[in-house]
Amino acid sequence: MTKAARGLCLATATVLVVHQIDAGYREEWLMLGLPGGNTLNLLLNLPIIAWLLQASAAAQAGARGARRQAMAIAGLGLLTATIHGGFLAAGDRRFAEPVSLLLIGAALLLPILLLRRLRLSHPR
Repeated sequence: MTKAARGLCLATATVLVVHQIDAGYREEWLMLGLPGGNTLNLLLNLPIIAWLLQASAAAQAGARGARRQAMAIAGLGLLTATIHGGFLAAGDRRFAEPVSLLLIGAALLLPILLLRRLRLSHPR
């Protein structure tokens, strides 16, 4: 992976972790209809954030499978942006503050740039 791809991977992972901090503040589990409140939210985020940290570290180190890990991080970013875009389009305003919107926008833009960089650095 190129240095640019590694940087985009780290930036995407960072945005996703900060978004999860914002999600806890905004009680995202209510928006998603998840039972268990913040307890379940925290328990679900333990493996997700652990994986994000591990995958990002693998990408930074250029470890075997780093490209696949970077693609998975990009996928999670796109999924996050898509879910929140849908809720925003449906009128849910929980994440309508500027910084929340910036994080959601970054969760969309950074993965697109990352996937493009990965494609350019690994032509078929």
